[in-house]
Amino acid sequence: MTTLPPLREVIARHGLSASKALGQNFLLDRQLLARIAAIPGDLDGASVYEVGPGPGGLTGALLDAGARVTAVERDRRCLPALAELGGLFPGKLTLIEDDALKIAEEPLVGRGAHVVSNLPYNVGTALLLRWLGAEWAPWWSSLTLMFQKEVADRIVAKPGDDAFGRLAVAAQWRAVPRIALPVHRSAFVPPPKVASAVVHIVPAAEPEGVSHPVLECLTAAAFGQRRKMLRQSLKSVPYALDALPALGIAAERRAETVGVDEWVALARVLSSS
Repeated sequence: MTTLPPLREVIARHGLSASKALGQNFLLDRQLLARIAAIPGDLDGASVYEVGPGPGGLTGALLDAGARVTAVERDRRCLPALAELGGLFPGKLTLIEDDALKIAEEPLVGRGAHVVSNLPYNVGTALLLRWLGAEWAPWWSSLTLMFQKEVADRIVAKPGDDAFGRLAVAAQWRAVPRIALPVHRSAFVPPPKVASAVVHIVPAAEPEGVSHPVLECLTAAAFGQRRKMLRQSLKSVPYALDALPALGIAAERRAETVGVDEWVALARVLSSS
């Protein structure tokens, strides 16, 4: 274990402040950060990819857990603090100044890496959907990500929940998500207006015979008009209404009542037509 300096001291020494434009909120509690770093399991010698490390709070916890960390940070104000942290763990931290939305991750970190990140709120959902839409089996072995609690609830929502929608289907049809840790707003500097939660996602077997673009098309049409019955919302998807009776899915149902397995079954029929 390496003795890490207090994060408030690091932030003060480097004159850092969270940027609202970049969706930054810094976590300062070392014990909480260690708990987040422990969620994926034993990281000793493991490859970890982190987006938006900021002053390096979570980065330090990951390095302290024995991980080899590749961190992408677009805010150059944070780079000196991160370089200082890297000096405490020689050869363990690779820093990249870039926009994570433009990064090809697999060439950087290889297959089997863990993604662990206090994601900037303004890019979190976009990054998650990209990682969930990757070729299966994906390059990552797990995702441990901080989101606003509202987004976390949408990821793990079940049919019939108000939060159930496209994001739940995307996260659950070939992966297993869970809320691993609720995080109170007071844990951040500055405190966001909403509560947060850490979501842990592991890949599962991909259902056979299902085209990902077909599933996306289905859920986009259905949840784009979620208050309408399927017979109306799926009219724009060729053959979708014809396939419903054989699957036992009533056309009078609404999108949020249709389970992930049912969406997968419908996508499988349309993928073969």
